[in-house]
This record gives sequence, C-alpha cells and structure tokens, in this order.
Amino acid sequence: MRSLLFVPADSDRKLAKGAGSGADALILDLEDAVALDNKPAARAGAIDYLNTRDTDNPQTIIVRMNALDTEFWEEDLSTIVPAKPDAIMVPKTISGACIAKVCAHLTTLENTHGLAPGSIKLMNVATETAASMFNLGTYGNVSDRFFAMTWGAEDLAADLGARSNRDSAGNYTEPYTLARALCLLGAVAADVMPLDAIHKDFRDDAGLEEQARAAIRDGFTGKIAIHPAQVPIINTVFTPTEEDIAEARAVVKAFADAGNPGVVGLDGKMLDRPHLRQAENVIERAKAIQT
Repeated sequence: MRSLLFVPADSDRKLAKGAGSGADALILDLEDAVALDNKPAARAGAIDYLNTRDTDNPQTIIVRMNALDTEFWEEDLSTIVPAKPDAIMVPKTISGACIAKVCAHLTTLENTHGLAPGSIKLMNVATETAASMFNLGTYGNVSDRFFAMTWGAEDLAADLGARSNRDSAGNYTEPYTLARALCLLGAVAADVMPLDAIHKDFRDDAGLEEQARAAIRDGFTGKIAIHPAQVPIINTVFTPTEEDIAEARAVVKAFADAGNPGVVGLDGKMLDRPHLRQAENVIERAKAIQT
C-alpha cells in the first residue's frame, strides 16, 4: 500500500470523496477526527459504508478504533467486526502487548460472527506516547494479523507537553525524528510495512512531496494522507518509475549472470548483496502495485 487516506466515519460527504480518491486504502476514523458525542454516529457510518462498499473498488478498508485506554474500544470492535472490515488500526499502542490484546478480542468476535479466523488484519500507530517510544522492538511475532505500523507526532507532542513538534524552519525536532526512525526500525524488525505519518498542511504540495521522497529514501513503503488532494502525490512518489524498474532488473540480471556472487560490477560501480536486495524490493513493489 502506497497511500492510506483518513476519513471521518461520521461524514458521508468525506467518505464519498475518499472512495474516489485513488487511495490504496481508506481509514474510516472512529477516533481523533470524531467528537465524543458523535462516536455512535461514526460507528453507524462505518458500518453503512462497509455494508454498501463497491466490490469493484479495490481499496482496502481499515477502521481506526478508539484507544485501549478509553471506554469506547470494545464497543467499536463488537459493532464493526460483523461488517467485516479488511483491517483495524489500533491507535496509541504502548507495545506489542496492545496488538495481542486486540487480536484476542478479534478472535472471539470472529468466532461469534462466523468469520474466518484471522480474516481481519491489524496495524497500529506506534509512537503517540512517551512510554511507547521504549517498546518499538516488541512487535515481532505478536500476531499473524499484524501487517503495518505507522507513527504520529501530534499526540506525542501533547503527551510530552511540548509547545510545538517543529523548529523555526518547520522541521520536526529531535523527539519526533526519533519517533520516525524507531517506527521504521521497529516495523522492519517485525516484518511489517513501515508507513510514514501524515503531512498535516494539506495545501503544501511541495512539502508533502519532499516528505514522501525522504520517506521512500529511508525505507518507508507508503504514507498516510489526511486529504484526497494528497493521494496523487503520495501514489506518484511511492510508485517505482520505469527507470527504477529497469535499473533494478539490470542489477538482478548482473548477479544472476555472474552466478550470484557476493559482489558484481555494473556500469563502473561495485554492487554487493544489499544492493541486490534493494533491487528485488523495487521489482516486488512494482508487481504489487500492478496487481
């Protein structure tokens, strides 16, 4: 998945726009984008969307539940699971134990409603509290449902009591660049997709593109969007170009032609096994997008 678009589940208008946005996934939000009094309406909106979803639209449908330290999360799951979302996003996780807790709850609900065990996947927002920052290495092998991890700077800033999470030049300050890096490392260590966080200024196309290019440079495989206008930029950045694919195939061919040694020469450069892995990843990502 290249692009995942947040949509408040209590807004029919925004849900309709999200469906036509071209995002690889929609995240129907029951949490931060929804006022406390509107939680029931958001659940109803998510259920209606899931029950009437266009089967010809390939978008993955994810529902962001409320956090485990709230009174809402169990009702979120018991209400939403019968409508069979593709996945649940768990916000404000502290460690892999939070994913295990939701997984156990999902298993019970799937059994109750006659759904295939493990059919509803899980992802999380992993860096929204100070405590969570010490546990980014605890998500490995926590559940076969677990497929992706992203990070967040806004809730983390609130938890830290920060006046801002950016410096005078508009760049993230150290606690938040650390959160980004640990999320990337934690996701790769857990063998799940690392997804870059939102760019909250949805009118800043240049800033969004810069962030997205930095993300794919560092190893993120996709990015979260908060506005449909951000989706085409994200999709473009995270889609390998024909040139990228040609270069990757040339690297793979060079290793194969040489009998898959540890090092090969190509166009005057020495390439080793990590370069081969990078090339294979580009090819795999291109195939996944095409299908």
